[in-house]
Amino acid sequence: MQKQKTLASSFSLHGKGLHTGLDIEIRFNPAPENHGYKIKRIDIEGQPIIEALAENVTNTQRGTVLTKNDVKVSTIEHAMAALYAFEIDNCLIEVNAPEFPILDGSSRYFTEGIQKVGVVKQNSPKDCYIVKHKIEVIDEETGSSLIILPDDKFSINALISFNSPVLANQFATLSNMQEFPEQIAASRTFVFVREVETLLQNNLIKGGNLDNAIVIYDQKISQEMLDKLADTVGIPRKKVNELGYINNKPLVFDNEPARHKLLDIMGDLALIGKPIKGRVIATRPGHKINNQLVRMIRKDIKLNEVQAPVYDPNDAPFMDINRIKELLPHRYPFLLVDKIIEIGSNHIVGIKNITGDEPFFTGHFPQEPVTPGVLIVEAMAQTGGLLVLNSVDEPERYSTYFMKIDGVKFRQKVVPGDTLILRLELLAPIRRGISTMKGHAFVGEKLVTEAEFMAQIIKNK
Repeated sequence: MQKQKTLASSFSLHGKGLHTGLDIEIRFNPAPENHGYKIKRIDIEGQPIIEALAENVTNTQRGTVLTKNDVKVSTIEHAMAALYAFEIDNCLIEVNAPEFPILDGSSRYFTEGIQKVGVVKQNSPKDCYIVKHKIEVIDEETGSSLIILPDDKFSINALISFNSPVLANQFATLSNMQEFPEQIAASRTFVFVREVETLLQNNLIKGGNLDNAIVIYDQKISQEMLDKLADTVGIPRKKVNELGYINNKPLVFDNEPARHKLLDIMGDLALIGKPIKGRVIATRPGHKINNQLVRMIRKDIKLNEVQAPVYDPNDAPFMDINRIKELLPHRYPFLLVDKIIEIGSNHIVGIKNITGDEPFFTGHFPQEPVTPGVLIVEAMAQTGGLLVLNSVDEPERYSTYFMKIDGVKFRQKVVPGDTLILRLELLAPIRRGISTMKGHAFVGEKLVTEAEFMAQIIKNK
């Protein structure tokens, strides 16, 4: 089981805001377990905090904007991408302006800050969103699409396409998070010269220059107009004779724009609130469609607070029935765990196959066989007992007994032919032989029962 992570210590950066042109200070701080990403506006009375989650996104024009109670913060995606790439789960970000500094238009300086202070593991387990089926968002108008497919790790393929003689089609790939610092982080944002006037009219890119964005000149414009745009933005005039890139610094990568779009996707995916396991295939991505996908996943997370564990019946069990019988005193007809497929320091996953000849179906009920809810609770308790007993010496000398059961909910019938997937997690360390656990029982992807348990481990006389 992976553990949550946070920064080992704080670091600060200073720079201009891309859209406001303001001088901005930003500070990244360690945060406690289960804190997530939160942004504090220290320039406003009361220092309000905005959770960096998809439902707080209110604008996606030339960047991702978060809003809560009329307090805004924008251009967060480059910093979010760096935090996500380093698998940081918890961070408090303090900023003294309505946007993050643009720096050089990439994630490079955020990445270097994280590398300098380091990352530390925390005690709580990392909660991932596991993609178990194809998820797709399509924008028919723009031809944009985002697809996520099941995979055992996170990866992205990004394809960009523009009607431009300078920047037409490009693609970029990230297959391993460890590649981010060298292969993706330094990729800068980009803008077409033909867009600049409109962006300025919309009160954007006041802090833009030839050092913090790739500027693409792909349509002939008079030198007079170029000079006027340069004067408006407040940058030195530059004589341009041919189409191409007109930056002060050369491209870091031949496909730098595509790599930056991939970076933006990561920054927006960070707003899910938990890392994902799945392969992202993006065609003509942008902040708008990125946020649509992330909102869809957030909705699924809310509807299904806990995801069902992955169960492949072809995998060898962690404990078979013989090992289970060595640990538990229960026997037929009251042994309600068939095998254990996963176990960690504070969680366990067990399997119970519900067959048509279970003895309780004789009377519950003859015409409509339904597994008694109390036996599902008992199956969860036995699974939790295996987690506890597996951690002690001479487990055959101990038994576990219920002390309390709370918050029991039955959401769906369990019938013959179903396979119960039982996941138990410790809510606190075991002290003085007393354990508290949260249990969830699933059939397929559906949660059927949940409960909290308190039990005591007692040495047999």
